[in-house]
Amino acid sequence: MLTLYTFGPAFGLPDASPFVVKAEMLLKLAGLSYKTDRGGFRRAPKGKLPYIDDDGEIVADSTLIRLHIERKYGFDFDAGLTPEQRGAAWMFEKALEDHFYWHVVQARWCDDENFAKGPAAFFKGVPWPVRPVVQSIIRRKIRGTLHGQGTGRFTPPEQAQLLRRGTQAAAQLLGDKPYFFGDAPCGADATAFGFISGAASPHFDMTLRDEIEQHPNLMEYLVRMRRQFFVDGGDGVHA
Repeated sequence: MLTLYTFGPAFGLPDASPFVVKAEMLLKLAGLSYKTDRGGFRRAPKGKLPYIDDDGEIVADSTLIRLHIERKYGFDFDAGLTPEQRGAAWMFEKALEDHFYWHVVQARWCDDENFAKGPAAFFKGVPWPVRPVVQSIIRRKIRGTLHGQGTGRFTPPEQAQLLRRGTQAAAQLLGDKPYFFGDAPCGADATAFGFISGAASPHFDMTLRDEIEQHPNLMEYLVRMRRQFFVDGGDGVHA
């Protein structure tokens, strides 16, 4: 059986990582049987989750997992979309991954209160005498990554402007449709649910969550997607 390596449910979400949520929803959309395994992080080929083991073929990265499913199983995640919609859907996904994601990382890891409520739990296996040192090193590396990527260079008011515009764009794109590109879920919905739900988690205080909550259609979309695809919590064996 195909195995998806995950972190596991956390923060009221199917998984701590929006990329894992995306990958799992892709498997669900494709109708593939799979099981989840939380013990694969140390063996992750790219040092990140998710990755899959599909009959011995290891595929790391959520987008590469999508391409693998399309190639091996002949599944078209965007069936029914026009060429223009296919292009827009792909670009929408990448905007979420490169914009929303980094603001969530910053809010979770760089804000002391959010860190204590969330990511700090990832270090429970580190012996206490060295745990604060390890946490400090990792958080410093993340701040450096955010600075290099660009998100860490914005002031809070600048970030608020950008997030307001980005959230408004997502709400406008969704409109009154059940899914982002019509009456049936497509590949972009796997990414949208993963990243918008991650940002909207009530577990953390963040500007992006506040902006999302201003748009009822986005909040209703998250409830609808959770009930349709993750009523089981996103863990275990799925046939």
